[in-house]
Amino acid sequence: MKELVECIARSLVKNPDAVSVTVVRKGSMEIYQLHVAPEDMGKVIGKQGRIARAIRAVVKAGALKENKKVAVDII
Repeated sequence: MKELVECIARSLVKNPDAVSVTVVRKGSMEIYQLHVAPEDMGKVIGKQGRIARAIRAVVKAGALKENKKVAVDII
């Protein structure tokens, strides 16, 4: 799942080397913290948060298949 988030983010930004994902576990939930360069933040979030919502939807769909609870935070 971590690789999925990284792959999506790297394809969107101008500086793919600055993309990193850390996983934080809180109880039964996994939180994927997506770190990008400040100049690429707008590209990952998108207009009115549409791209961020799409990333979260794809990750949640993948997690549903594995019976996991997940969240994606963009930092």
